[in-house]
Amino acid sequence: MKKLVIISGISGAGKTTAANILEDMGYLCIDQYPVELLDELIDLIRSDNTAKYQHVALTIPIVDLERYDNLFRNSELKPVLILIDASVQTIINRYKFTRRVHPLLISNKANSLIEAVEIEKGILEKFRLENAYVIDTTALSLKGHKEKLDAILGYDDFNNLSISFISFGYKYGVPDDADLVFDVRILDNPFYVSRLKKKTGNERAVQNYVLKNEKGEEFMKRLISYIDFTLEAYDIEEKRHISIYIGCTGGMHRSVTVANALYKHYKKKYLCYVQHRELDEKV
Repeated sequence: MKKLVIISGISGAGKTTAANILEDMGYLCIDQYPVELLDELIDLIRSDNTAKYQHVALTIPIVDLERYDNLFRNSELKPVLILIDASVQTIINRYKFTRRVHPLLISNKANSLIEAVEIEKGILEKFRLENAYVIDTTALSLKGHKEKLDAILGYDDFNNLSISFISFGYKYGVPDDADLVFDVRILDNPFYVSRLKKKTGNERAVQNYVLKNEKGEEFMKRLISYIDFTLEAYDIEEKRHISIYIGCTGGMHRSVTVANALYKHYKKKYLCYVQHRELDEKV
C-alpha cells in the first residue's frame, strides 16, 4: 500500500530527525519539496509500479503548510500529517546551541527568535485540529522519537532492520564499510571448471556447483545460523541497517552465489538489498 507522509512543525523541533528515521524505514524523503511541483509528484506516485515511490515523505516548512491544504482534503493518497513540536524555551536553547538562524528571521517575517517561534506555534495549533499527529520532542530521546513514528505509521511490514548483501573479490580489496565480512573461498570454485569459468553466480549452473553439495549445504546452514543470531542482537540494539559482505577470490562466482542465496532467504522478513561489486563495475 502506497503511503505519503508530510512532516512539518516548528523549526528546530526535529523535522530533519524525523525524516532521517523515515529514511531508515525505507521512505523516499524529499526536503522542502516545492508545492508548485506537487501535482507532478502525485502523478508519479500513482503511476509508479516499482518500490521507489511506494513510501514517500515530504518535509514542509510550517509557514508553507496551508499551501498543501488541497492535498489533505482531496487527494486519494490520504497523506499522513505529522507535526513536530517542542517548547518555546527548548527551541530557543537549540538555536543558541547550534548558532543557526531561524528561517523566519532570514525571510524578515519575524523580528526576534521568540516572535518567529510564536508565529509557527500559531500555525501548528490550526493544523493540530486537522487529524494531524503531533510529536513533542521537548524531552524526547532519539529512541522515543523513533518509537512514536513507528506507532503512527504502523511500521510492521518488515523488521526494523534492513540488510545489504554485497559480494566482492578479495583480489580487488576488502571493503571499508562492512559490518560483517564472510570469506567463502573454502567453497568449491567454478573458476576451474571450463564450462563455468566465464559464467557468474547469477546463473543456476554456478549456484548448483557451489551450494548443491555436502560442504556447500553445511556452510550455508552454519552461516545462516550465525547471521540469525547477529541480526537479533542488532535489532535489540536498534541498529537500522547492516552491510554484510561476502568475499571470494575474484568476486564472480562463489561470493555472488552466496550473496544471492542470503538475499533470497532473508528478503521475506527484512528489507533487503543485494549488490555484486565486481560485476557492477564491469557493466
